[in-house]
Amino acid sequence: MTNSIFPPLRLSWMIWGLAALFYVIAFYQRVAPAVITTELMSEFSLTATALGNLSAFYFYSYVAMQVPTGLLADHWGPRRLLTLGAVVAGIGTLMFGLAPDAAWASAGRLLIGASVAVAFVSMLKLAGHWMPPRQFALASGLALFCGILGAVFAGVPLRLLVDSFGWRPVMIGSAMVTFAIGIVIWILVRDDPKDKGYLSHVAHVNDDETSVKSSAIAGIKEVLQYRNTWLLYLIPGGVAGSAITFAGLWGVPFLASHYGMEKTTAAAVCSTLLISWAVGGPVFGWLSDHLGHRKTLYALGCVMLLFGWSIILLVPELPIPILVILLIIVGFASGNMILGFAYAKESVPARLSGTVSGIINMGVMMGPMLLQPAVGWMLDRNWDGDIEEGVRVYSLDAYRNGFSLMLAWLAVALVLVLFTRETYCNQTK
Repeated sequence: MTNSIFPPLRLSWMIWGLAALFYVIAFYQRVAPAVITTELMSEFSLTATALGNLSAFYFYSYVAMQVPTGLLADHWGPRRLLTLGAVVAGIGTLMFGLAPDAAWASAGRLLIGASVAVAFVSMLKLAGHWMPPRQFALASGLALFCGILGAVFAGVPLRLLVDSFGWRPVMIGSAMVTFAIGIVIWILVRDDPKDKGYLSHVAHVNDDETSVKSSAIAGIKEVLQYRNTWLLYLIPGGVAGSAITFAGLWGVPFLASHYGMEKTTAAAVCSTLLISWAVGGPVFGWLSDHLGHRKTLYALGCVMLLFGWSIILLVPELPIPILVILLIIVGFASGNMILGFAYAKESVPARLSGTVSGIINMGVMMGPMLLQPAVGWMLDRNWDGDIEEGVRVYSLDAYRNGFSLMLAWLAVALVLVLFTRETYCNQTK
């Protein structure tokens, strides 16, 4: 029997929070290679290009899964998606931790990326059903916050664990935690408040949602008819791609080589960027909801990013305090990408929210998927032959050439934001 009241917020946030735990794992796995670059390059005899590709295998499958994930979230439900995703992610992490060579490690990363791809879209789907509409952008921002907590753990804490136990045992332990999260999700999470006897925040929810929805292909075609879908797909790759390419792979060796930082210190600096990113997401989301618009804040964030990254990457030998402050600023500004999800959701009919969220999240991950190996390729192309302890060392000019790709995408993103159609936080009918 269904009550005539909506679920209490504490229950809604608990359901959403359990899904967020899996997203913590997703982000942890996303940036974990950043602090074990030396170990991976040494053990598997990798060049920068090869390391970039190994890390990017996560993004290859993650991106490929976004549209299927959005469709499954609409037609199958987040609970089953999240549980299956956690099991497969645990298997992939085991493969990575036990890999005898780079091919097996890449296969493990491929499985991890495909499985954790369900996390973010499922969180958005749960937020749409369990929370009032005006809290959706805030929930999206807090989702990013939770994910980046995982990325922060993949910084100094992971580096300390690897120093103490080795990277393989740590990855095996990570797999066990992932399996446990999947079990808890299956036991406690439900797709909609009606499954626990409450009213849903989505109108006209019934036991057979597929009966009132278009086919999967028709849904994709319909979503792509909206101009905002295309623009909001292309924009966040520059925003998130820059942050993840730097903090998630190349930032630690760059800071160690050209600012003389210890690896633990460099990881801490990169974690500072990620922490400010985690703060920026909810702030941008709340401010956008409060002001009642998306476009202006999204564009403002892109302007901040373009100027901030330009100084960080093009000005040599910045004083360390100035460098850290700038990384905090670009991290905070990167939180503007969370607006793209609420923006896109409002730009199409509500029944297609899962599909459009999957498409936008695919755009987000296109950034690091392309930029991480591309920066590695540029590093190898500009390598001057220096080797330390069997690992290639790259010059400042090599890093500048590689990181210039990030700046180019950010410039394009800023232009594209200006062509989006403002929704004023109103849902398209």
